[in-house]
Amino acid sequence: MSEQRSRVSRSVWKTELEHLMAEQKFDLVVIGSGPAGEAAAMSAAKKGMRAAVIEKRQVVGGNCTHKGTIPSKALRHSVKQLMRYNTQSVFRALGEPRRLTFPQVMQTVNKVISYQVEMHTSFYARNRVELIVGEAKFRDANSVEVQLPDGATEIVTAKKFIIATGSRPYRPADVNFGHERVYDSDMILDMQHTPHSIMIYGAGVIGCEYASIFAGLGVKVDLINTRSSLLEFLDDEISDALSYHLRDMGVTVRHQEEYAQVLPNEQGVIMEMQSGKRIHADALLWCNGRTGNTNSLGLENVGLEANHRGQLSVDDHYCTEVENIYAVGDVIGWPSLASASYDQGRAVAAAIAGRGHRVIEDAPTGIYTLPEISSVGKTESELTAAKVPYEVGRALFKHTARAQISGERVGMLKILFHIETHEILGIHCFGAEAAEIVHIGQAIMKQPSPHNTIDYFVNTTFNYPTMAEAYRSAALDGLNRVARL
Repeated sequence: MSEQRSRVSRSVWKTELEHLMAEQKFDLVVIGSGPAGEAAAMSAAKKGMRAAVIEKRQVVGGNCTHKGTIPSKALRHSVKQLMRYNTQSVFRALGEPRRLTFPQVMQTVNKVISYQVEMHTSFYARNRVELIVGEAKFRDANSVEVQLPDGATEIVTAKKFIIATGSRPYRPADVNFGHERVYDSDMILDMQHTPHSIMIYGAGVIGCEYASIFAGLGVKVDLINTRSSLLEFLDDEISDALSYHLRDMGVTVRHQEEYAQVLPNEQGVIMEMQSGKRIHADALLWCNGRTGNTNSLGLENVGLEANHRGQLSVDDHYCTEVENIYAVGDVIGWPSLASASYDQGRAVAAAIAGRGHRVIEDAPTGIYTLPEISSVGKTESELTAAKVPYEVGRALFKHTARAQISGERVGMLKILFHIETHEILGIHCFGAEAAEIVHIGQAIMKQPSPHNTIDYFVNTTFNYPTMAEAYRSAALDGLNRVARL
């Protein structure tokens, strides 16, 4: 009898607890407020859906705003300005070259983050998208349990869910990230000193960007690359140019090296390599891959399973194996770009609304090294392997008046085009403002045939002096190379 009363008591207590949990119902719930999540929610709201975003941080923006794109690019900009001050003779009238500490440079970065948060927060009120602060975990395919900051729990139900939780740096178990001299690309933003030397393990996009940033601050950099060349997805000539200019900045680039063990101590970090080398530096920045933020979502409750890097598989509608659960952004892997994530968010909202959508496959690369890199379309290696008859048009920035005026003389623009049709097949840019310059070529490439040809740049008048006129120079160079039969 006592046991029966106990069971009844527990049942009543459970019922009362469930009543205490607030419950909200939506057409669409997005988990994550980065570029993909925000774009999906805003687009869905504009299409008449009642949408909500669940964000575990107290502020919106996701890793893009707080740990990745915005902080690193703002940091790069500040370092670039410092480099210009220290290298251009006109500034000597103001004083001798200066050095800034890493924390000093980060003060400017934090201001930019605050501006971004304020701006993006206003979007939610303007578009009537509910913002729920807390950590979400699936209960079933139509509901999530949200752990609120005050410890309370809220149940949120929806017809559709979008997972847009982004990614975090990959951390191998045998590296001690609790040591004060060992950082990943999230932790580095909180570094309170400026090391004399730093090892960067992993020469992907993030590793190369931070290598140029720290070199620009006057820090001795060892960039350890597990592959045979830098950023192998780039055009070979661009990759070679990046390697040359990193070395010119004082970066030591070590190819085809893998670590055996990491040994941090009070004086610094020693990395023993599988090749037998021992590399020492004041600090280690680990930049070897990223992992999708799916481990705490309760995916097992809805029958989903992430791969070994925490990423989810989706179809061409960005739908997972569960018909009402979608995923976009870094959590689905390639191309892991903020620009692509934003467009994926808009695309998945259109797909859910049944209004047609596009699969994001043609996003340009934007790599914010010093100098920066951007490209869209095919590389020379890809065209050669496919046996496509192509030719190359080049323009060196040092030959343009605008580059000579600005002092940004390093870099070039490459246009790859079909020998017979003159169709533009690829645009590759290395140098100052490359990520802006590439969009001119991208716009012409996207035009329907026969308007997507290199001839556009020859037959169009460009402002003078501008960096844009590099397109005309490159087009003339390329067309002059085409054999006349």
